[in-house]
Amino acid sequence: MPRTRPLRAVTSAAVSVAVALVAVSLCGCASQTPGTDAAETPGTDAADASLIAERASAVGIAPELVFTTQVDGYDLAPQSVGTGAGDGMSATWTNATNGAMLTIRTDRGELTAASCAETPLWDAPDEPVTCSDEEGVWHRSGGSVHEYIAVRDGALIRVTGMNDAPPEELLAAAKAVHVPSDTELELLFSDLPEVPAEPVERGDLPENGDGAPIDPVGPGG
Repeated sequence: MPRTRPLRAVTSAAVSVAVALVAVSLCGCASQTPGTDAAETPGTDAADASLIAERASAVGIAPELVFTTQVDGYDLAPQSVGTGAGDGMSATWTNATNGAMLTIRTDRGELTAASCAETPLWDAPDEPVTCSDEEGVWHRSGGSVHEYIAVRDGALIRVTGMNDAPPEELLAAAKAVHVPSDTELELLFSDLPEVPAEPVERGDLPENGDGAPIDPVGPGG
Protein backbone atom coordinates (compact mmCIF):
# COMPACT_ATOMS: atom_id res chain seq x y z
CA MET A 1 0.00 0.00 0.00
CA PRO A 2 2.76 2.59 0.72
CA ARG A 3 3.83 2.27 -2.96
CA THR A 4 0.47 3.40 -4.32
CA ARG A 5 0.83 6.99 -3.09
CA PRO A 6 3.87 7.87 -5.33
CA LEU A 7 2.14 6.18 -8.29
CA ARG A 8 -1.04 8.20 -7.65
CA ALA A 9 0.98 11.41 -7.39
CA VAL A 10 2.78 10.75 -10.69
CA THR A 11 -0.51 9.97 -12.42
CA SER A 12 -2.10 13.20 -11.14
CA ALA A 13 0.88 15.23 -12.36
CA ALA A 14 0.69 13.66 -15.82
CA VAL A 15 -3.01 14.44 -16.08
CA SER A 16 -2.38 18.06 -15.06
CA VAL A 17 0.29 18.47 -17.73
CA ALA A 18 -1.98 16.93 -20.38
CA VAL A 19 -4.85 19.26 -19.45
CA ALA A 20 -2.54 22.27 -19.61
CA LEU A 21 -1.28 21.28 -23.07
CA VAL A 22 -4.82 20.84 -24.36
CA ALA A 23 -5.79 24.26 -23.01
CA VAL A 24 -2.81 25.94 -24.69
CA SER A 25 -3.62 24.18 -27.94
CA LEU A 26 -7.24 25.29 -27.83
CA CYS A 27 -6.26 28.89 -27.10
CA GLY A 28 -3.91 28.88 -30.06
CA CYS A 29 -6.61 27.59 -32.39
CA ALA A 30 -9.19 30.06 -31.17
CA SER A 31 -6.88 33.03 -31.79
CA GLN A 32 -6.57 32.37 -35.52
CA THR A 33 -9.23 32.16 -38.17
CA PRO A 34 -9.18 28.81 -40.02
CA GLY A 35 -7.41 29.02 -43.34
CA THR A 36 -5.44 32.20 -42.58
CA ASP A 37 -1.85 32.82 -41.71
CA ALA A 38 -0.64 36.14 -40.34
CA ALA A 39 2.47 35.99 -42.55
CA GLU A 40 0.31 35.44 -45.65
CA THR A 41 -2.44 37.96 -44.92
CA PRO A 42 -2.64 40.42 -47.86
CA GLY A 43 -1.19 43.83 -47.07
CA THR A 44 0.95 42.78 -44.09
CA ASP A 45 4.16 43.03 -46.12
CA ALA A 46 3.30 46.14 -48.15
CA ALA A 47 6.11 48.66 -48.54
CA ASP A 48 6.02 51.75 -46.36
CA ALA A 49 3.75 54.43 -47.79
CA SER A 50 6.48 57.07 -47.62
CA LEU A 51 8.83 54.89 -49.68
CA ILE A 52 6.13 54.28 -52.29
CA ALA A 53 5.46 58.03 -52.43
CA GLU A 54 9.15 58.80 -52.86
CA ARG A 55 9.60 56.42 -55.81
CA ALA A 56 6.25 57.09 -57.48
CA SER A 57 6.27 60.87 -57.21
CA ALA A 58 9.67 61.03 -58.91
CA VAL A 59 8.05 59.85 -62.16
CA GLY A 60 4.64 61.52 -61.83
CA ILE A 61 2.63 58.56 -60.54
CA ALA A 62 0.25 59.03 -57.61
CA PRO A 63 1.40 56.82 -54.70
CA GLU A 64 -2.14 55.59 -54.06
CA LEU A 65 -2.27 54.26 -57.63
CA VAL A 66 0.82 52.05 -57.33
CA PHE A 67 -0.13 48.39 -57.54
CA THR A 68 1.43 45.18 -58.74
CA THR A 69 0.32 41.61 -59.36
CA GLN A 70 1.68 38.09 -59.63
CA VAL A 71 0.71 35.28 -62.00
CA ASP A 72 2.45 31.95 -62.47
CA GLY A 73 4.53 31.90 -65.65
CA TYR A 74 4.66 35.69 -66.05
CA ASP A 75 7.55 38.02 -65.25
CA LEU A 76 7.44 41.79 -64.92
CA ALA A 77 9.12 43.76 -67.71
CA PRO A 78 10.58 46.69 -65.70
CA GLN A 79 11.08 48.77 -68.86
CA SER A 80 7.30 48.73 -69.37
CA VAL A 81 6.54 50.50 -66.08
CA GLY A 82 5.50 54.10 -66.47
CA THR A 83 2.67 56.60 -66.24
CA GLY A 84 -0.81 55.70 -67.41
CA ALA A 85 -4.04 57.67 -67.55
CA GLY A 86 -3.73 60.89 -65.58
CA ASP A 87 -1.42 60.16 -62.66
CA GLY A 88 -1.94 56.39 -62.79
CA MET A 89 0.61 53.76 -63.71
CA SER A 90 0.99 51.06 -66.32
CA ALA A 91 3.06 47.86 -66.20
CA THR A 92 3.31 44.70 -68.30
CA TRP A 93 4.16 41.09 -67.48
CA THR A 94 5.30 38.60 -70.13
CA ASN A 95 5.23 34.84 -70.47
CA ALA A 96 8.52 33.71 -72.02
CA THR A 97 7.07 30.30 -72.91
CA ASN A 98 4.26 31.39 -75.23
CA GLY A 99 4.77 35.15 -75.65
CA ALA A 100 1.51 36.06 -73.90
CA MET A 101 1.42 39.44 -72.19
CA LEU A 102 -0.79 41.03 -69.58
CA THR A 103 -0.89 44.68 -68.60
CA ILE A 104 -2.30 46.49 -65.58
CA ARG A 105 -3.33 50.15 -65.78
CA THR A 106 -4.39 52.05 -62.70
CA ASP A 107 -6.73 55.00 -62.41
CA ARG A 108 -9.05 56.66 -59.90
CA GLY A 109 -12.74 55.84 -59.67
CA GLU A 110 -15.44 53.40 -58.69
CA LEU A 111 -17.51 50.98 -60.74
CA THR A 112 -21.18 50.11 -60.61
CA ALA A 113 -23.06 47.69 -62.82
CA ALA A 114 -24.18 50.63 -64.95
CA SER A 115 -20.80 52.40 -65.27
CA CYS A 116 -19.06 49.09 -65.89
CA ALA A 117 -21.16 48.53 -69.01
CA GLU A 118 -20.80 52.16 -70.11
CA THR A 119 -16.99 52.24 -69.89
CA PRO A 120 -15.40 51.24 -73.22
CA LEU A 121 -13.06 48.27 -73.37
CA TRP A 122 -9.39 49.22 -73.66
CA ASP A 123 -8.74 47.05 -76.72
CA ALA A 124 -12.20 47.29 -78.31
CA PRO A 125 -13.63 50.74 -77.59
CA ASP A 126 -16.47 50.34 -80.10
CA GLU A 127 -17.74 46.97 -78.85
CA PRO A 128 -20.83 46.77 -76.58
CA VAL A 129 -19.65 45.79 -73.10
CA THR A 130 -21.03 42.95 -71.01
CA CYS A 131 -20.19 43.08 -67.29
CA SER A 132 -20.35 40.51 -64.53
CA ASP A 133 -18.92 40.05 -61.06
CA GLU A 134 -16.47 37.17 -61.26
CA GLU A 135 -14.76 36.05 -58.07
CA GLY A 136 -14.69 39.56 -56.64
CA VAL A 137 -13.54 41.47 -59.74
CA TRP A 138 -15.38 42.91 -62.74
CA HIS A 139 -15.24 40.70 -65.84
CA ARG A 140 -15.81 42.82 -68.93
CA SER A 141 -16.14 41.42 -72.43
CA GLY A 142 -17.07 42.51 -75.91
CA GLY A 143 -16.72 40.39 -79.04
CA SER A 144 -13.66 38.23 -78.41
CA VAL A 145 -12.02 40.71 -76.01
CA HIS A 146 -11.85 40.10 -72.27
CA GLU A 147 -10.59 42.38 -69.53
CA TYR A 148 -10.89 42.51 -65.77
CA ILE A 149 -11.02 45.40 -63.33
CA ALA A 150 -10.14 45.15 -59.64
CA VAL A 151 -11.33 47.90 -57.29
CA ARG A 152 -9.08 48.84 -54.36
CA ASP A 153 -9.88 51.80 -52.07
CA GLY A 154 -11.00 54.19 -54.80
CA ALA A 155 -8.53 52.88 -57.37
CA LEU A 156 -9.43 50.95 -60.51
CA ILE A 157 -6.85 48.44 -61.75
CA ARG A 158 -7.62 47.36 -65.31
CA VAL A 159 -6.07 44.09 -66.53
CA THR A 160 -5.82 43.46 -70.27
CA GLY A 161 -4.00 40.87 -72.33
CA MET A 162 -2.10 40.49 -75.60
CA ASN A 163 -0.84 37.63 -77.73
CA ASP A 164 -3.68 35.31 -76.74
CA ALA A 165 -3.30 35.68 -72.98
CA PRO A 166 -6.04 33.36 -71.61
CA PRO A 167 -8.94 35.02 -69.76
CA GLU A 168 -8.33 32.82 -66.72
CA GLU A 169 -4.81 34.25 -66.40
CA LEU A 170 -6.14 37.80 -66.68
CA LEU A 171 -8.61 36.92 -63.93
CA ALA A 172 -5.79 35.52 -61.79
CA ALA A 173 -3.83 38.75 -62.29
CA ALA A 174 -6.83 40.90 -61.31
CA LYS A 175 -7.49 38.85 -58.17
CA ALA A 176 -3.81 39.06 -57.19
CA VAL A 177 -3.57 42.87 -57.47
CA HIS A 178 -1.98 44.34 -54.33
CA VAL A 179 0.22 47.11 -52.97
CA PRO A 180 3.85 46.09 -53.64
CA SER A 181 6.20 44.88 -50.94
CA ASP A 182 9.67 46.42 -50.55
CA THR A 183 11.18 43.89 -52.96
CA GLU A 184 8.35 44.26 -55.48
CA LEU A 185 8.56 48.06 -55.30
CA GLU A 186 12.29 47.96 -56.01
CA LEU A 187 11.72 45.77 -59.08
CA LEU A 188 8.70 47.79 -60.21
CA PHE A 189 10.70 51.04 -60.36
CA SER A 190 14.11 49.56 -61.17
CA ASP A 191 14.11 51.02 -64.71
CA LEU A 192 12.87 54.46 -63.65
CA PRO A 193 14.77 57.40 -62.08
CA GLU A 194 14.74 57.72 -58.31
CA VAL A 195 14.58 61.53 -58.41
CA PRO A 196 12.72 63.90 -60.76
CA ALA A 197 14.67 64.85 -63.87
CA GLU A 198 16.15 68.36 -63.86
CA PRO A 199 14.70 70.73 -66.50
CA VAL A 200 16.95 71.31 -69.50
CA GLU A 201 18.40 74.84 -69.61
CA ARG A 202 18.96 76.46 -73.00
CA GLY A 203 21.74 78.99 -73.45
CA ASP A 204 20.36 80.83 -76.49
CA LEU A 205 17.30 82.41 -74.85
CA PRO A 206 17.43 86.15 -74.07
CA GLU A 207 16.82 87.26 -70.50
CA ASN A 208 14.05 89.71 -71.54
CA GLY A 209 11.11 89.53 -73.95
CA ASP A 210 9.07 86.48 -74.88
CA GLY A 211 12.01 84.13 -74.64
CA ALA A 212 12.26 83.31 -78.34
CA PRO A 213 15.70 83.23 -80.00
CA ILE A 214 16.51 86.38 -82.03
CA ASP A 215 17.51 85.74 -85.64
CA PRO A 216 19.06 88.77 -87.44
CA VAL A 217 17.38 89.76 -90.73
CA GLY A 218 19.54 89.17 -93.79
CA PRO A 219 19.99 91.45 -96.80
CA GLY A 220 16.93 90.06 -98.56
CA GLY A 221 14.54 90.96 -95.76
